[in-house]
Amino acid sequence: MINKDKEMSKRQARKEQIRRKEQRSRLLGIGLITIGALFVAFLFIYPNFKPVGAVADAPARTRPDSIDFNAIGAPNASIKIEEYSDFQCPFCRIFFENTEEALVEKYVADGTVYFVYHSFGAFIGAESGQAAEAAYCAGDQGKFWEMHDIIFANQTGENVGAYTDRRLVAFAEKLELNMTDFNDCFNSSKYADLIDEDMKNGITAGIQATPSFIMTYTVNGEEKTVLIEGAQTIDVFQQNIEAALAEMGQ
Repeated sequence: MINKDKEMSKRQARKEQIRRKEQRSRLLGIGLITIGALFVAFLFIYPNFKPVGAVADAPARTRPDSIDFNAIGAPNASIKIEEYSDFQCPFCRIFFENTEEALVEKYVADGTVYFVYHSFGAFIGAESGQAAEAAYCAGDQGKFWEMHDIIFANQTGENVGAYTDRRLVAFAEKLELNMTDFNDCFNSSKYADLIDEDMKNGITAGIQATPSFIMTYTVNGEEKTVLIEGAQTIDVFQQNIEAALAEMGQ
């Protein structure tokens, strides 16, 4: 009888030991799941509390009054140049800093060239598309080019958080946009379809990298197309434009 009681006690002790071990395992599993969930929540929540940081001023630019949303110049100009660009692209920033202003002053302001900016979708990453949407939303208030400038002025790298939603909103605030209208546009992804269309149109036109430029003009009723690739100097644009004008007899 005593031996049976001892045997029962040992079995109960083993069962209790197993039960406690299973309980510890469950608690450890629950703890790990909870920590993982808190970490994931932190990743989503932290960007909303992370400081936006200083917003750099855009360089002062003088553009003609003939601005229509994302286009500058006379729509009936002899030559049309369409830029396909990505706000995260360093070479696009180089074109903006070194060539764009001279191109506008030399050929757009006098009505020779009609210049249009297109995004190239989310070519480099999601922030590319977000920045383009912000620029188009600013365009609703006649400030596309001002937003275009401040976005490039605050480029810090590719997919590094330079163009988070909160920073793009900060750019809009710095430009003193109507924030109710801007936020309604931006939060509704009003221009998401246009961003996708930009990229599709660019690919159809043969664009493979940014920045790239499609120059079109008409000679004797035939439309001519020239593809200019890369952050070229004003000299390269001048050579192509002057050659087109000569071909047109202008």
